[in-house]
Amino acid sequence: MAGFLFLYAIRHYIVSLAVGICHRVPQRAGHTCLDGHSEMERPTRRGVHRPGPIGAHILGWSGRHCWLPLSSASMSLCQRLDKVNGVTVHGATPLFSACCSGSTACVNVLLEFGAKALLEVHLASPIHEAVERGNRECMEILLANNVNIDQEVPHLGTPLYVACTYQRLDCVKKLLELGANVDHGQWLDTPLHAAVKQNSVEIIHLLIDYGANLKCRNAQGKSALDLAAPKSGVEQVLLLREGPPALSQLCRLCVRKCLGRICHQTIHKLYLPEPLEKFLLYQ
Repeated sequence: MAGFLFLYAIRHYIVSLAVGICHRVPQRAGHTCLDGHSEMERPTRRGVHRPGPIGAHILGWSGRHCWLPLSSASMSLCQRLDKVNGVTVHGATPLFSACCSGSTACVNVLLEFGAKALLEVHLASPIHEAVERGNRECMEILLANNVNIDQEVPHLGTPLYVACTYQRLDCVKKLLELGANVDHGQWLDTPLHAAVKQNSVEIIHLLIDYGANLKCRNAQGKSALDLAAPKSGVEQVLLLREGPPALSQLCRLCVRKCLGRICHQTIHKLYLPEPLEKFLLYQ
């Protein structure tokens, strides 16, 4: 009996090894694996691997990351995904995971096939995740696909507030350039409050340049200056910028306010002298 069990175990091991080799060892053109998949389409633990000229980082439904080509194969994959907006128990969607990993190729493919940037579940917001991790390109793709730049999630605030909280200077610059509301943060907390808490002097200067209101008070009735540590560099900056802005700054803010959120697109149509145009665009 023991000998029979030993032979059975050896047979099972050899068969498993053979199948595993067929999954891993490249086959010659036209040959197939034991399960019917060809060399160009062989299964892995995380899905089906299809080599191609351009790669894209895809997140499987199991929550694991895999590498798929951004070719007809990956397009076909997305077309077969009838749950492109499927949500995990934590509220994360495939688009959220793509923004988390910083894969612009995957973000583009998912949006092309109907992925929504924000579902009813606010547990995980793609644009907020992209900003938090400093994935500016993913953020720009979402904004180009009509995502609300001032979208406020209760436990996160706006994208600009998140960028200030995590000191993502590139994201702060781009959000302000694209017309984000400089005083819209998380409830009564403004992005300036968040920047002061993080002692981000450069971001503080940037926010004030774009017209941040230093007088705004949070839920505790405190202004940004009240949150600054005494005799710190942040306090000195706020005291220095607390007075009335220069006339040129007032004019710039007034023009940008009149043009609205799309001022970065319409200023070019005013046919202004180049120095004045650059000044209005903070260049």
